[in-house]
Order: sequence, then C-alpha cells, then structure tokens
Amino acid sequence: MKKTLLALSIIVTFIVLLSFTPGSTPQPYQHTPEELAYFSGMMRTPLVPGEWFLTSASCRGCHGHDTLGNSNIDEDGNDVNLVSHWESSMMAMSAKDPFWRAKVNHEILVNPAHEGQLQDKCTSCHAPTGRYNHFYRGLGLYRLTDVINDSLGLDGVNCSGCHTIGPTVGSMYSGEIPYDTTRTIYGPFLNPFFGPMQLYEGYTPTYGFHMEESRTCSPCHTLITETADLAGNLTGQHFMEQATYQEFVNSSFPGNNIKCQTCHMPQLPTPVVIANGFTALQPRYPFNQHVFAGANHFMLKLIKNNKTDLRVDVADARFDSTIQATAANLRLSSINLNVLFDSTRSDTGYFRVRIENKVGHKFPSGYPSRRVVLQFLAIDSNNDTIFKSGTFDNEFRVVGESAPFEIHHATINQSNVPQIYEMVMGDVNGNFTTVLERAAILLKDNRLPPVGFTTTHASYDTVMISADANADIDFNKNGITEGTGIDYVNFNVPIDGTFNGSLKIVTNVFYQSVPPKWVDEMFTYTQAAIDSFKTMYYAADRTPFLVASDSLQLTVTSIDKKNLDNSIVIYPTLTETGEVFMTFRPEVMIRKVEIFNAKGEIVYQNEKVGNASNPFIMNLPEIKGNYYIRIVTNTQTIVKKVITL
Repeated sequence: MKKTLLALSIIVTFIVLLSFTPGSTPQPYQHTPEELAYFSGMMRTPLVPGEWFLTSASCRGCHGHDTLGNSNIDEDGNDVNLVSHWESSMMAMSAKDPFWRAKVNHEILVNPAHEGQLQDKCTSCHAPTGRYNHFYRGLGLYRLTDVINDSLGLDGVNCSGCHTIGPTVGSMYSGEIPYDTTRTIYGPFLNPFFGPMQLYEGYTPTYGFHMEESRTCSPCHTLITETADLAGNLTGQHFMEQATYQEFVNSSFPGNNIKCQTCHMPQLPTPVVIANGFTALQPRYPFNQHVFAGANHFMLKLIKNNKTDLRVDVADARFDSTIQATAANLRLSSINLNVLFDSTRSDTGYFRVRIENKVGHKFPSGYPSRRVVLQFLAIDSNNDTIFKSGTFDNEFRVVGESAPFEIHHATINQSNVPQIYEMVMGDVNGNFTTVLERAAILLKDNRLPPVGFTTTHASYDTVMISADANADIDFNKNGITEGTGIDYVNFNVPIDGTFNGSLKIVTNVFYQSVPPKWVDEMFTYTQAAIDSFKTMYYAADRTPFLVASDSLQLTVTSIDKKNLDNSIVIYPTLTETGEVFMTFRPEVMIRKVEIFNAKGEIVYQNEKVGNASNPFIMNLPEIKGNYYIRIVTNTQTIVKKVITL
C-alpha cells in the first residue's frame, strides 16, 4: 500500500511539474502540496477499458457530502454541494420517473412493432449514460429492462451524462448526444488541475466553453418524433414534439447573454470550494448551482411520496429543497399577471388580463402534457361569483373545456369558457391524440412565446404558433411589431342593471404538469408500469399549482343608468413614464382623487381637480408596480388600476 501511494505521489508531482514552464507565471487553481496530500488519500476505482461513464456516486466524494460530513462550501461556509442539489432534481429522477415509464409502455402497447426503437430513443435522454454505454459496447437497443438492472441507467441524467458531452454539441437533436469517448470530462473553469481526477476517476478534466452555453442542453431539449399512422406504419413525416431549445433560440435571451444555465443553474455571488473536506482549496468563480429547478412541481412531490416503490434513496429534506426551489421558480420567475379595468357600458364590465412571459422559452414548455390555465372570477358584495372562467371540478378538469380541445380566445364574454395555454397534437386524421408516435399535425399551440419571438425567425418552422393564436391582434404583438411575449385576454362581464355595491375581480394562473385529460387514453390500458403510475397519480395531490394572482376592487352604483364609469376615462393604464391622464364629462363632479400603492398606502391625493375642459394630469411614483386610483364623485366611488413598467 505504501509503495502504491509513493508511486501515485511521484506521478502527481510529475504532473504538477509538467503544468509549469521555466520562468512562467503559475496558472490559476493549481493545488498546493497540502491539497495534493488530501487528494492522495482518496482511493477509488477509476474508469477501466470498455467503460465511458461513471455514476454520480463516484463524484460524491469530492462534490457532495463525504463520509466525514464534509461538503462543498462558499466563502461564508454555506453548504452548496453539487451532488446533493442534483440528486433530488428531475434530472436525477429522469429514469425513475413513473410517468415516463408508464408513457413509454403506453407507446409500446399502441405500436408493439416499434417497442425496441421506442425504448432506445426514450432512454437516450432519460438514461443517457446507461444507453450510450450499452451502445458503445455494441449491445444493440437499450430497453427499460436494461435500465432497471443498470446503475448507470438508473442514475438518470447524471454528472458524466452532461460533463462528457463534447464541444461539437448544438447541431444534433432528439437524443443524439455527441459524447467525447476519450474519457475527457468538461467543466467551466480555465486551467483545471487534472491530476487527482485523472488518477482516481480515470477522467481528464478539461475546460469546455460549451459547458457555459445553452447548446449543451439542446440534444435532449429538442425532440423530433417519427409519425406513425393508426395502423402503426411510419408515414415518413416528422413532428416537433418538444422544442425548448429552439424556442430559446427564437427569443431575445441569447442576444442578452441569458442562457439556460442562468435560470436553471443560478450563479452564486461568492466563490465556492468545489472539492470538499479541505477548506484551503482555491475557490472557483462563478459557480453555477446544480439545483435544476424547472416547473414540474407535481412530479417531484409524487416521487417523494413514493420513494420506496420507486427505489429512490434521497432524503425528504433534499426533495423539499428542490420542491421549494421549483415553486419559487414558477412564482417569481415565470410570468407577470395583471388585471385591468377598462370601462362599463350597456350593463357590461370590460376587463383585460395581461400575461407576460418572463422565461426564455414558451410558457409552458417541454413535454406536451404541460399546460397553463387562466382563471377569471367576478365576485359581488354578497360573495357570489357572478362570472367565472378557468375553474376546476373535483377531478381537476377545467370546467367548460370543449372537446377535443379548447381553442385560443382573444375575448371571453360568457362564463365557463376557459383560456388554456397549451400544445395539442393531432394524428394523421386530424384527431386529438396523446400518443407521441401518432403526432402528425399541430392542432393548437398558444403557449406564451418568449420576449423577442417572431414568426420570421429561421427556427419558426419548429416552434410555430397555431392559427387561432396568431390571429389574435395582441398575442405576442404590439400593433405589427412581434416579440412582446405578452397576451391580453379581454373579459366582457354581464352585470345586472340594478347592481349596486362592490365588485371584486380575481385572476389566477394555474400550472398543470399532468392534467387528467392527458392520461385518460393511457389509463384505458392495463400494464404494470401504467397501473403503478395510475395508483400513484390518483393518490397524489393533483391540485393545479398557483403561479400568479392579481385582483382589483370596484365600487359601482346603478351603472346601467348613466354609464357613469364610462364618463371618467383614465389613460394610459400601462405607463412607462408614470404620467397618467383623466378626462371626465362636464356633469361629473369629482370630490377627491387618491392614489394607493400595492401596499394600500396613499401616495397621492387631490381635492382640486379642476374642470372638464382639460385632461387632469397625475404623476405616479418612480417605483414601478401596481397603483390604484380612487375617484370619489357626487354619485359614486370608482377604482381604476394602472401599472408603471
């Protein structure tokens, strides 16, 4: 043993000497003798001939919690270790995901002649290191039965599954991953010291610029499927089933240097020691956290609650952390939601709901089951809902949703007509389908585009908007200019002419990862993986995830008789300068004008409005946000909402 350690020490010393040239300045991140001594005590089994990948367990010693409780830390001593953040993410769960396993088996039952190719394609992204290790060995198609008996396959999208992707990445999609088979492992830091990892793991760490670029994600986040007819015959057509990377390319995010990693692997503001147990190691910066927070809040909770059956050995606390990060990502970083009051006339209240996409791809994006439901409620002073849209029944189906799917709406003027943002697939006969291999045509795609998205971009043929949404004059458009990332939905609310009192408008946006409609067809089949997921699904909390809310309160009096609200006009309701104008009819006597911020604090008041011959000018505070203008007249009090952008 002593001879082995001595030999390794000699090799390490030799490598250190090779990293310098006479008279040269030492490169950054070179390890000290103390650091080398620490590494020399970490004996592992490295890659051997005929192997290309290691499981995450091999990385845990340095990049997770070791047996002594050591972990990666930032400058303040906070635990930021890579493996523990990753292990409770959907990346780590990709091969154990019960919905994925059930869906693969559903596809096989529909087209049994394609079972081998279907499984091999699906495992390319859900169990990539297992599948490619199998492929490089020349063992043919990689199936689910191979996955469940393969530690690499069960490891999902693991460390080596991403860090051995070669620098040519970005031109191949649908699970065609350009792995570097020379046992090179790429990272984002210049001049890595390769001795310890090369000796103890068999990998040579190398700086890879592509690890900081979105194209590294492209092989699995662009999925083109072959189309089969109802008899299972391939038609030669192809269907763009998922195109998150292409959606990103068709946005303003690349031009603003915002990458996939920016949101899903947010950087820490302080340097981090990336090999644990030795606080004197040179910290690295910038450091991307491996949290991989996306939007699949539902599946994370389902997997956590079924850990034993799914053979998942991850602490609940880790899942809770990832679930919390996912919830924060949805609520803080996905959309802006505002409800605006326009006017009342002819016994109708006119409202607009503004939804702004803040992410660098469509919202929702990814697997086509995912959808967003806009909810709009009008509630009177007796707490009775007099108008509703986008509500759910006790099975969490959207009330009033048309079969086979709900079209996009620019205006909704009756209750129980919902606005649902989703992608809907059609088969060769134009009928709605949830079978991926039967997808032939796009029946609907009104998912919210990202800022900068245009129909003239080179990638648009892969990320098209359906005709119903494209015909909407303010869907991702401001006049003839595209790329706003915003949709306005008009709600015309019938109000009884004798209505008096308060009216509360509530808007919500809900996210559904796996809505009931998507699994109906699959659940008509009986098979072990499908039955298992069915049990888990119905036992789970399927309440749609609340992404955002906004509301406003109005006080109205006999609005049909004189159209009083229409006699006072506030404009613009969206302002970048903070300047807002009010005009009113001569017969209206305004007693007071007050402006409140979102906290309910008065930021402006005036009892001397003047006459109706000239617009009355109000200047909102410089702080951007929602403000409420309360106007007290001789006959009523009304409230109008304005937003500073």
